[in-house]
Amino acid sequence: MLIPRPWRLAWLAASLLLNVEVCEAEFDLHGFVQGNYGLDTASSNPDGRDSKLAEERIQLKLEGNQGPLRFFVKTDLAWDHVDDQEDPELREGTIDYTAAAWDCRIGRQMVTWGLGDLVFINDVFPKDYEAFFSGQPLEYMKKGVDGVKAGLYPGFASLELIAIPLFTPNHFPDAKRFWLYDPMPGVSNRQTVEPGASLDNTEVAGRVYRDIAGFDASLYGYRGFFRQPAMQPDPAAAPTRLTLWYPALAVYGASLQGSALHGVISLEAGYYDSRDDREGDDPMIPNSQARFLVGYQRQFWEDFTVGLQYYGERMLDHGNYTATLPPGLPAEDRLHDLISVRLTQLLRHQTVKLSLFTFRGLASGDYLVNPEVKYNFTDQVWGALGANIFGGGETWSQFGQLDRNDNIYLQVRYEF
Repeated sequence: MLIPRPWRLAWLAASLLLNVEVCEAEFDLHGFVQGNYGLDTASSNPDGRDSKLAEERIQLKLEGNQGPLRFFVKTDLAWDHVDDQEDPELREGTIDYTAAAWDCRIGRQMVTWGLGDLVFINDVFPKDYEAFFSGQPLEYMKKGVDGVKAGLYPGFASLELIAIPLFTPNHFPDAKRFWLYDPMPGVSNRQTVEPGASLDNTEVAGRVYRDIAGFDASLYGYRGFFRQPAMQPDPAAAPTRLTLWYPALAVYGASLQGSALHGVISLEAGYYDSRDDREGDDPMIPNSQARFLVGYQRQFWEDFTVGLQYYGERMLDHGNYTATLPPGLPAEDRLHDLISVRLTQLLRHQTVKLSLFTFRGLASGDYLVNPEVKYNFTDQVWGALGANIFGGGETWSQFGQLDRNDNIYLQVRYEF
């Protein structure tokens, strides 16, 4: 699909600028070689295999500076033994320009907003949940977006503006590798429709932030699309075809973080405006929500840290939703809330890291437990051994549906 003309002109201008300056820039090359392997412990995959993950991967990072310009490329090549294929990926590729009171970045980039630890309110950018659930390093949960980001620094506050012309959905676990709840298992005729590349469909996001009495305060805004697809059965009564599509979304939020109670307090909230279902009477489209987060982190003794979170999603039109829900489909609760605990202990001059991260759904009763041991053999070589344990709740709950997907994983990396 063609990129709209204004975006093509922006990319062309950046390319010409790069060609002028690149011959004089000095570049640094870094990267790593990694092995990543995950083994099922509860049952085989739906496709009969016993491994969630088996790959070797090489990543190259190329960075250069020339005056106010910075060039950065991060690219991966993985050999996937589960699907028996090579998997090349451009994870980041950007050109930055920095001036005294503003800067600009164009290209594929990682954007992280908000304060949550593996829960996301104002971080509306794409995630890779299969990478996390199968045991890849946490950095692979983030996916890049293709767009333009500008930073403005007038003095009284700082401002970030982002425009994303090409939609990128979340990546959820593959049905061949993971056992998942399917509300319509008898409908095999399925298609996915993503928002097309056009000015009308360009996602826009903004963040204003500054220090207020020692606390980092931010306001957020976003206009785009849900990154998890909605279902459209056809016909509705006895569907033979299912269309997966991405409804329109707007998000308005705020966050505050600072030192208090001998630790760090984090507060975050967001209003999710489901623009295609503002009355909440279409159960196939996500209802508007209020999302909120309270977090606390404290170091209790040297190299031992505890992080606690309470996170909730409150459906705003639950009565309209339940009144129109088709028979046979499970009903979502008005309030979906959970708590998380992260324990981290560093040992042997911080070369050994013991960590435990857990989710527990308060309304649903489901859970995720992720213990991990990481050891730095040298400054360039490290390895990690961990597990993902799912269960509890109903078969359609967030982690209860993953009950048969318990796995252990091994990560080994050599950095250069």
